[in-house]
Amino acid sequence: MSRMNIRISGLGGQGAVTAAHLLAMAANKDGKFSISNPFFGAEKRMAPAESYARIGSERIYDRGELVYPDVIMIFHPQVITMQKSYTAPFYSGIKENGLVIINTSDDLLNDEDHQRLEELNVAVLNHDATKLALEIGKTELSTNMAMIGACAGVTKVVSLDALDGALQDRFGKRYVASGGTATLDEAIKKKYAKKEMLLKANLECITESYKMSSEWAEKQDLNLVAV
Repeated sequence: MSRMNIRISGLGGQGAVTAAHLLAMAANKDGKFSISNPFFGAEKRMAPAESYARIGSERIYDRGELVYPDVIMIFHPQVITMQKSYTAPFYSGIKENGLVIINTSDDLLNDEDHQRLEELNVAVLNHDATKLALEIGKTELSTNMAMIGACAGVTKVVSLDALDGALQDRFGKRYVASGGTATLDEAIKKKYAKKEMLLKANLECITESYKMSSEWAEKQDLNLVAV
């Protein structure tokens, strides 16, 4: 059975759960099987949070903690620097020839981290997703979109078309006026217009991140086989 297991570690409010959900939805649109689930304690901003996306060529039944991931995405540097994560060290369980994507422009790993990951032949992509989110999406809230794009760009586990469809399904449902007043209709139009702009910005963020990470993977000559 061909499967890719993705573990996302971050802090509350960063959209880690949404990211796993979107990857799973996109996988379904690509004709694959998938399942996503969160793993966190207190639901509050900046508290440790993890989520998992399992994507495969056959039906998937397990929903527990993802102990042995093929891909790890780190949404916030504090997962590494302060170990604000449910899995410590952050790369615990990573499989050989795996991938780690860290939302940073700096090298946050110590010598021991580098040595262990090199022994496992794990590729590490430092990808400043927050900077990309601010430049394209104009909001830090699009950071998870940039991270999704980076994961898809390197692994090709889901397609851009499928991610676009998943975004539309998750956020783009139209508001329908049911014989209301003109004032209500206009309010609905404005709300929908804002949502359309957000969807467009999020997709642009995913697309640019996908392109950047694809180019990085080619230069690294990575052989990460997608499901």
